[in-house]
Amino acid sequence: MRVIAGSARRLILKTPKGLSTRPTSDKVKETLFNIIQGDLYGVSFLDLFAGSGGIGIEALSRGASSCVFVDDSKEAVKCIMQNLENTGFSEKSKVISTDVLSSMGYLKDLGSFDIIFMDPPYDKGYVKKTLYEISGYGLLKDEGLIIVESLRDEDFSYLGDLGLKENRRKEYKNNMHVFLGRI
Repeated sequence: MRVIAGSARRLILKTPKGLSTRPTSDKVKETLFNIIQGDLYGVSFLDLFAGSGGIGIEALSRGASSCVFVDDSKEAVKCIMQNLENTGFSEKSKVISTDVLSSMGYLKDLGSFDIIFMDPPYDKGYVKKTLYEISGYGLLKDEGLIIVESLRDEDFSYLGDLGLKENRRKEYKNNMHVFLGRI
């Protein structure tokens, strides 16, 4: 896995060993960032279920002003810290080592975010729970964007209850990115 574009272009990123994380492939990552490239400069970015930190680091490389990474795996957090050091983005970043749902109160104290990316474990109910928490804690700025990486059959019928709407969907072979904004 590597940084695709921007100031850290071509740098190799470490990934946690084992099957506990699913690094986003370079091809899918490139497609995602081609979609949001115009919205990245100077934004605050939140990378939930961060794994290696590859998505947040790509955002920083392409112009985001800051990124907060959240993951509960000690090995993932170690990889994120090493990747931030290697790319030179440590000063623009904060890494939180806890499970995402427990981090919400702390994240609220940091303010709201322009872009929130989340790639939770599939088929565990985390998408809905996390979106409810994001909404309840007011973590998304008014004109902000939430990007959810999930299986293609994920149910988003409850979005209106959260004051959210689906703006766009990009489907891949087995998964998809869903782009959400406020109603």
